[in-house]
Amino acid sequence: MLKRLVIGLLALVLLLAAVLVGNTLRQGSRQRSFPPRPPLAVDAEAVAQSLAVALRARTVSGLLDPAGTAQAFDQLQAHLRARYPRVHAALALERVGNHTLVYRWPGRDPKLQPVALLAHQDVVPIAPGTEALWKQPPFDGRVEGGFVWGRGALDDKANVITQLEAVEALLTAGFQPQRDVYLVFGHDEEVGGAQGAAQVVKLFQQRGLKLAFVLDEGMAVTEGILPGVARPIALIGLGEKGSVTLKISASAAPGHSSMPPTQPATSAIGRLSAALARLDRAPMPGGIQGAAGELFAVVAPELPFGQRLAMSNLWLLRPLVERMLEKGAATNALMRTTTAMTVLNAGNKDNVLPGRADALVNFRILPGDTADGIVAHVKRAVADEAVEVAPIGAAFPASRLSAADGPAYRTIERAIREIYPEDIVAPGLTLQGTDSRHFEAVADQVYRFMPIRFKPEDLPRLHGTDERIAVTQLPEAVRFYHRLLQLAAGPTPAEGPTP
Repeated sequence: MLKRLVIGLLALVLLLAAVLVGNTLRQGSRQRSFPPRPPLAVDAEAVAQSLAVALRARTVSGLLDPAGTAQAFDQLQAHLRARYPRVHAALALERVGNHTLVYRWPGRDPKLQPVALLAHQDVVPIAPGTEALWKQPPFDGRVEGGFVWGRGALDDKANVITQLEAVEALLTAGFQPQRDVYLVFGHDEEVGGAQGAAQVVKLFQQRGLKLAFVLDEGMAVTEGILPGVARPIALIGLGEKGSVTLKISASAAPGHSSMPPTQPATSAIGRLSAALARLDRAPMPGGIQGAAGELFAVVAPELPFGQRLAMSNLWLLRPLVERMLEKGAATNALMRTTTAMTVLNAGNKDNVLPGRADALVNFRILPGDTADGIVAHVKRAVADEAVEVAPIGAAFPASRLSAADGPAYRTIERAIREIYPEDIVAPGLTLQGTDSRHFEAVADQVYRFMPIRFKPEDLPRLHGTDERIAVTQLPEAVRFYHRLLQLAAGPTPAEGPTP
């Protein structure tokens, strides 16, 4: 009897193993390949010098000196006019909100929906006290050691410059688009885009304009970001997270520090600390779904066999896989609405018990979650009716998800594959906010991808110290935008993917 039981269990184990391996082997690569194309000739040094000049303009969002800010935008835009004369001769230029630039390149067929490429001119400030930590001064726009250094090199002036370089090259070659092409360069993306991108969208709506697709910054070509994947992954953002900040407050009777409360967590600071500790132990629910599901479905066949087996059999191994992915900051953020405790205020003297303690907690909202749902979750996690929970400031919802297949996605995918033929192309989710969220009102398909390579050590440079971009990356970016516009605004030869 025991022998038959052991044999039966062994047979079940072998059957399960066969099913797991069979599912894994059936998942073939989803990567499309295209005939090679001769690379566009690009003067890398000239592009680098153009970007360097752009970085010298201190177009910092939120400065208290409006006149100084205006002068910086004027300085940048004067450079663009001088460097790209064909663009400024052939494209109509409109200014919105004083400094946002909207270029329209007329197409031959007005019945076709236009496409729009987005980028932004503004940059974030340098964190006070960190200026001396930069290897190159952040606004000197230097080209040194194979890099262009300065605030905005990655976010987002490289995209402004390389888009204009691509259009200038197309104009030089006599290219005329079949459909209208818009270039929209916002001036206040880093503070929400209310005066720039949002006003452009209102203008488009007044004109009854509907776009075939929009492409903005957001995702990029990542190297070494996803464990187990040796090849670079070019991620096309299908959408982006929203954001809401909650103020969590606790009150208590103020008093002298010589006679603190004897009951635990009854002081304002103690009560708030206990509430935050409970919240910290109660992350929002999440998992492999939505954009995360799309990403891992495409990447799974490219993984080493062990990881490929796990990803190909989520019907059985989902809890284990999700626990592993939750350990990484990036993959965890991809799967859930994140909780970030960012500001804490209480007390103003060392011998006085404060009557109130406040914390600000920022949530990056996963598509499908809502601000109201987050407030309800926080109240349940805090589990203390004496602790106040309320949203502050402007919240914005997560975007909808654009199609992970279809003409627009495949056009972007093809342009990437032709410029980065060895890379994996996969859909993803942009974790931060961009100007593109405003454009959902005038475009059903809104994507986020910039042709820039990021390694793990590059991520802290975004909004951080020593922002820079390799000179060798700039020709790739120009070639990507050049090819994308050929494909999107055609006409182009009907070349299909090769098996």
